[in-house]
Amino acid sequence: MKLLHTCLKWGGLIAVIAQSLNGAVDDQEIKNQYAVLSADIAKREKMERYRDEVYHPSAMIETSDRDPLDVILRRTQVLLDDIREMEGSPDLEGMARSLGALKSRGKEVSVKDKDERLAVFAQVHRLRRKIAFSNPQLDFDQVLFIKRHRSKFDHMCDQFYGAEAVPGGGLFVLSDPFGEQAKVRDLLNGVELDSGRMKGGELDGGSFLSPELSYDGKRVYFSYVECTGKPGLITHLDHAKRGHWDRGRSYHLFAADLGEDGSLSSLNQLTDGTFNDFDPCPLPNGRVAFISERRGGYLRCGRACPSYTVFDMKQDGSDIRVLSPHENNEWQPSVNHDGMIIYTRWDYVDRHGCTAHHPWIMTPDGRNSRAMHGNFSIKSKRADMEMDLRAVPGSPKIVGTAAPHHGQAYGSLVLYDPRIPDDDAMAPVKRLTPDVGFPESQGGTQVYGTPWPISEKYHLVVYDASMRKGGGRQGGEYKRGDYGIYLLDAFGNKILLYQDPEIACLSPMPLRARSMPPVLPEMTERLAQNPTMHGTMAVMNVYDSKLPWPEETKIKALRIYQIMPSSVPSGKAPHQTGRRIAEASDSVNLARKVLGTVPVEKDGSAYFKVPALKELYFQALDENGLAVQSMRSSTWVQPGEQMVCHGCHENKDSAISRRQQVMALRRAPSEIVPDVSGTNPFSYPLLVQPVLDQHCVKCHAEEKEKGAPPLDARVVLSQLGGKKTKVYQSYDSLIHKYAFWSYGDRYRTIPGAFGARASKLYRILKDGHYDVKLSREEMHRITVWLDSVSNFYGVYEKEGGEAQLRGEVVQPTLE
Repeated sequence: MKLLHTCLKWGGLIAVIAQSLNGAVDDQEIKNQYAVLSADIAKREKMERYRDEVYHPSAMIETSDRDPLDVILRRTQVLLDDIREMEGSPDLEGMARSLGALKSRGKEVSVKDKDERLAVFAQVHRLRRKIAFSNPQLDFDQVLFIKRHRSKFDHMCDQFYGAEAVPGGGLFVLSDPFGEQAKVRDLLNGVELDSGRMKGGELDGGSFLSPELSYDGKRVYFSYVECTGKPGLITHLDHAKRGHWDRGRSYHLFAADLGEDGSLSSLNQLTDGTFNDFDPCPLPNGRVAFISERRGGYLRCGRACPSYTVFDMKQDGSDIRVLSPHENNEWQPSVNHDGMIIYTRWDYVDRHGCTAHHPWIMTPDGRNSRAMHGNFSIKSKRADMEMDLRAVPGSPKIVGTAAPHHGQAYGSLVLYDPRIPDDDAMAPVKRLTPDVGFPESQGGTQVYGTPWPISEKYHLVVYDASMRKGGGRQGGEYKRGDYGIYLLDAFGNKILLYQDPEIACLSPMPLRARSMPPVLPEMTERLAQNPTMHGTMAVMNVYDSKLPWPEETKIKALRIYQIMPSSVPSGKAPHQTGRRIAEASDSVNLARKVLGTVPVEKDGSAYFKVPALKELYFQALDENGLAVQSMRSSTWVQPGEQMVCHGCHENKDSAISRRQQVMALRRAPSEIVPDVSGTNPFSYPLLVQPVLDQHCVKCHAEEKEKGAPPLDARVVLSQLGGKKTKVYQSYDSLIHKYAFWSYGDRYRTIPGAFGARASKLYRILKDGHYDVKLSREEMHRITVWLDSVSNFYGVYEKEGGEAQLRGEVVQPTLE
């Protein structure tokens, strides 16, 4: 076969060593890479759209690339040149001569001679391996990784439920990964657990997820699910029983200690229960962050899908504390060079549900959680998600996977530079792999995953060429994924290190010690025995905003909302909390309550107390109590935290004003002044209906024949967002034409163009509606309802909804 032809016409001028790949495996990999490059050349014009966004131009297909041989020769030369410039680079003259000879041969062989050019391609392929493995940055001799099948359900949330795991896999080490005799060993083979519910047993028959190394390289944290017991959701969150799954269908955290000889000296179970616990992340302060469902709450997109957020614990699994009380899902915490936690958060508050899953950052004690970039991304110009975030050694940049919303954590790879101002598009982001567009938002597929940066230009990744044709279920069949471990460079080269033909690999990382980031001081009371369950927030200048405010706007107060997580599976809920946001998503609004208001000083500053570990958002109110600006994100404080914000949707790169010049900080923090009845907890029957009963119901009933909509409190089924929901007749009459439920912009709020100001009902009442004269409080009741996305309910459960329909005060069961 010419593909494996080694008798070069050039008489031994080129010496190529097929290291850990040989025979049929090498043959198949060459075929795969040749086919992939052929496909890239065929879609050259499509890739060209990304030229200005690519990290290194060599990863593109050039007009001079006639076939895959031209591509691999060009990229191998760039690789060789880059390694030559590195400190500690070996003598590459022999390989340079070999490459030069192959380049000459490539010029001689006609493009029409497919077989001969394929044979030369194979020779370059093997030479490229040798060149790549000469990289002095590859100064480790073991790679830790797991084997696992892709999850059964193709969704960003469900992929991390143990109930969707496919049994099989394990925790492995690849030794001598860049040598001629790479070997794989199963770290857990024959090892019994030293502690926990499964003490004395082995971890076999289940599925593995999210390995992570301690900074000294001597402990491996990972997640494991037994894949036993009932596979479905068996419990729902309530006051008596917390949890969602059979414990045999939940991921739990484990720690394996490595001995001097590389074998395991101990294996311990750290967490247990009816929650999924996964994505462990050792912190410089000695604790371990991880992702857990313990916060409670469910996805709002139509099925039973528990949420999970960032927690932390001691290294032995004790003292579990919530770091993030976010109402929705979060993923994959890691630590950057500054000692901060970076993680992916689904920021899904009153807006489009398929875009805002991008990097967030917070201190290891859970303070100062903020979006890093992309939180108001423009769909199609950006990835739906950025996952597997890792700080790049020797660089301020962060590598991640651009993944789909409706899919798993695979896609295209990107580098994010936090020094570049966010433009809600691609300014701070560069593509490492322009051969694959962003899944879902740009039609790309789930090809690359779990990058581990060695430097900006070199990464350990997993890659599956077959996924370029699609992913997940194809033709109704479950697709397992054939992801292998590769060394990827920024020039477009991919070097296979290891692949198991029976099961996918995931999460490769060097098995060695690494530098520990600085330890940031604990500056909250969260670890105290009796913490103060409040903090303070300061806003320097509410007028500092990316978007212009209406002329002559004067802000007098901030309205503070608390967001309620969905306490029941959205697919089962008989009540909708208001109306679905028409432009935003197919999901219901969040239930919320108005905690009250705090004053804003003449210079736009505010300083006030807020309850700790409650998810909050704010609205800026004018002198009439109407909202002018509203968050469509959320925040919180840890016990005792003092949070400072610069402005109201301000440019994140703005400098904080000097505090001594800020009026609000010259006094004690304001206490929240509660709002009117019906706002806490939120309830249309208590907030709005009394106003209608007093001024509107009788007249509208009398004028029914003239087209006046009925405004009484009869319970009807309203068609809201595709589902019929029990509401009052008045609500059904107002919500469709007169209330506010559409922001217009899917991603951010236009100041002065939402809520009461954007509603038809407010204009009618303000301009004078027959002889209706509302008191100031009554008008306020209408406007706060309109500013609150015109919700009906403040709870999710059937019983609570029925009670609210009867006009009763009902507190949410999950806050």
